Amino acid sequence: MSRGLRNNNPGNIRRSRVRYKGEVHPSRDPEFKEFSSVAYGYRAMFVLLDTYRSRYGLTTIRQMLNRYAPPEENFTEGYIRYVADYSGVLPDETVDTRDERDMIPIVAAMSKIENGVAALRDDVERGWALFVGEN
Repeated sequence: MSRGLRNNNPGNIRRSRVRYKGEVHPSRDPEFKEFSSVAYGYRAMFVLLDTYRSRYGLTTIRQMLNRYAPPEENFTEGYIRYVADYSGVLPDETVDTRDERDMIPIVAAMSKIENGVAALRDDVERGWALFVGEN
């Protein structure tokens, strides 16, 4: 099992001062956040991408993933291509982070890249429900 799934953190979100609902604090992992369920891990991904849009003006898959998985640490162009192909959203197309139709496949594709296995759609949808239930 991948580290991200072991931590219920399918996005491999690094530890930081930001606290998410469902986060286990302190995480047992020295580098990455840990969540009480995988649904809360997916919720955190939706929150983070929505923050990228609202706070930093990042509105495309390319912009978001260049911040999320910077080229200094990742093969970001391949990551962008995979997420775009999987989700059907072009890399430079504006993404509405409040649109379930786009966001569920985007986050599912990111989870596949981060963990090496396909995301379970039900888990991603539960994370989405937690995210939209607060807005």
